[in-house]
Amino acid sequence: MDYAGILAFTRLICNANIFYFHPVALAFPLVLMRFSDPLIPAVLLKRYQRFLVDVQLPDGRTITAHCPNTGAMRSCSTPGSPVRLSQSANPRRKHRFSLEMVQANGTWVGVNTARTNSIVVEAIERGIVRELADPEHMKKEVGTSAGCRLDLAVIHGSSTTFVEIKCCTYVDQGWAMFPDAVTARGTKHLLELRDLVRRGDNGAVLFLVQRTDTVRFRPAVEVDPLYARTLEEVHAEGVAILVYQALITPEEIAVTHSLPFSFT
Repeated sequence: MDYAGILAFTRLICNANIFYFHPVALAFPLVLMRFSDPLIPAVLLKRYQRFLVDVQLPDGRTITAHCPNTGAMRSCSTPGSPVRLSQSANPRRKHRFSLEMVQANGTWVGVNTARTNSIVVEAIERGIVRELADPEHMKKEVGTSAGCRLDLAVIHGSSTTFVEIKCCTYVDQGWAMFPDAVTARGTKHLLELRDLVRRGDNGAVLFLVQRTDTVRFRPAVEVDPLYARTLEEVHAEGVAILVYQALITPEEIAVTHSLPFSFT
């Protein structure tokens, strides 16, 4: 089934609220985040100053949009790429448009990292993330020690799993990888999860791969060897590694299935 077929089938079964089979996965119920307003097509001209992009609209105008992504956006920021923008109704915003997705290697890539946590929370609530399914409740942005906050605490009875969520957009030679830039903060979060596990809680890092041109994940040792080494070490001490993939379209984002991971 090609990409268009997957999208059509996705919408069909979403409306019917049933299961579907992804070409590389077991059957899962879908989790969808639908964009409330149609996204605006454009072409990427350049990204600069980390949080800004210049794009060309279909009418030929060039505008500057906010880029809500703190990473390097390796493999998904080539000038000339088709993109989609959302538009804010807030008149006080300096940049009215935000970059939501970039087309790369024939697939849409979700680059708005501000959406990642809410997508994962919905996936947990709907049972897609089987390792964290059926929680009694969840807490967001949880302070765990002085100067450190983790994205989520998932409570099952007397058991708490602290979760750090990462948006993965980098693909190289068929591998989805994280990070795409050196991340001292990311390494700090891994060590915090390890300390929580040592104290008797559960810890997990969840990577949401927001593109479909890959079927496997590994840490990007070439980009940040310390993060890659730390991920392997904390996993050996009991921190779970969860990798899930999302199908990205200009209309919606659907968490579909888990991916295997490796350290090499």
